[in-house]
Amino acid sequence: MNAPLLSVDDVHAGYGSSPVLFGAGLTVAAGEIVGLLGRNGMGKTTLVRCIVGLLKPSRGQVRFREQPIHGAPPHRIARAGIALVPEGRQVFANLTVHEHLAAFQRDGTLWTPARVYELFPKLAERRGHLGNQLSGGEQQMLAIGRALVTHPHLVILDEATEGLAPLVREEIWQALQALRAAGHAMLVIDKYVARLVTVADRHVILEKGRVVWEGSSAALDADRGLWHRHLGV
Repeated sequence: MNAPLLSVDDVHAGYGSSPVLFGAGLTVAAGEIVGLLGRNGMGKTTLVRCIVGLLKPSRGQVRFREQPIHGAPPHRIARAGIALVPEGRQVFANLTVHEHLAAFQRDGTLWTPARVYELFPKLAERRGHLGNQLSGGEQQMLAIGRALVTHPHLVILDEATEGLAPLVREEIWQALQALRAAGHAMLVIDKYVARLVTVADRHVILEKGRVVWEGSSAALDADRGLWHRHLGV
């Protein structure tokens, strides 16, 4: 079998004297979408921070494309091909939509600003607008587009549709389905489990910093008891 694109194994991490993760792990294969689930405060964002280099694990390994990256600086990990769409979007208030895409674009023809505009037509209409002139949904579209123009091998979305109106959420889900159809690997955190199971291939559930369940979308969809026990849904 081919090695996973991303492999997280026995990761322990925390903040100062406050441990958060206790041997957490997951894998993402090339072209696979994995949902990372759990109630608030269970360690999802901390695990993402370990993957992208914003937090160094105290124990365990993170490997990407078969190379160890745990403890590597964020810029090195980004250049290796991991792009983060962060919780809260974090767009620049004083840059236009097009300036965002141009500033982050790396060499390559797969994802150009023009293709991002095809994925998100609203951004084409707002290409001259500043970041602080965009709605929350438009900012999320921009954050995804900004990640794509780096030509990543893996996109991580932390709270993919949090705080968005239902119609805008659906636009984001449709975009993720389009990315799935194009063969993009993604790790997705989102609380809308009923929608995520239609997009993701597999899921990992964290509880108190430990993996308590992992399996296919079909298995998760069929066992609503898991939702109540571990997700509060």
